[in-house]
Amino acid sequence: MSSYITVKESSEYEFEDRKSVFLGFAAPASKEEDAIAFINKIKKKYPDARHWVYAYVLRENSTTRYSDDREPQGTAGMPVLDIIRKNGCTDTVIVVVRYFGGILLGTGGLVHAYSEAALGALKAAKIIEYNIYSEITLTLNYSDYQKALPITVKYEFLPIDTDFQADVKIIGSVLKDKCDEFIAKVTEITGGRCAFEKINEFFGYRE
Repeated sequence: MSSYITVKESSEYEFEDRKSVFLGFAAPASKEEDAIAFINKIKKKYPDARHWVYAYVLRENSTTRYSDDREPQGTAGMPVLDIIRKNGCTDTVIVVVRYFGGILLGTGGLVHAYSEAALGALKAAKIIEYNIYSEITLTLNYSDYQKALPITVKYEFLPIDTDFQADVKIIGSVLKDKCDEFIAKVTEITGGRCAFEKINEFFGYRE
């Protein structure tokens, strides 16, 4: 299992250009049937729209799909796909619905409008990165706790629970790839007085 970037939730974003309204929708999708279901859901919700442009990228079978849906080739689906790729996202689907306002936008105008609607939807859906984290326990005295705080910040160690008793006991998580280096730095700054216990590893994301 490796790290990847996706979106946290479904979203909606509206963009208007010369009376044409573009509604952007983004959502996480781990399977192709999920992406297709989301596209069909949007089509059903806006049956009177002029175009339903979409793109999605999945880890499953390295799948990539897009559709211009009757817009001039290269002006709609590909720009939406480019937004997903440029932000490093996968397991992500975006649909842009267009209500035609009666004024032709031209090739450049269409590319800009679809890109804007797609990017707005992607950002509204909250881009997140899944990684493997190590959950560990640190036990140290109060003086060493103060010394170690800058190290916990530097390595983005996220406390889950802190117990202030005779010593300070902290349960938290850090990126697995940084865990050994983090422990070494805390050990160094505390003169080896900090006790560590690796509890488990988990695959997740942080806001």
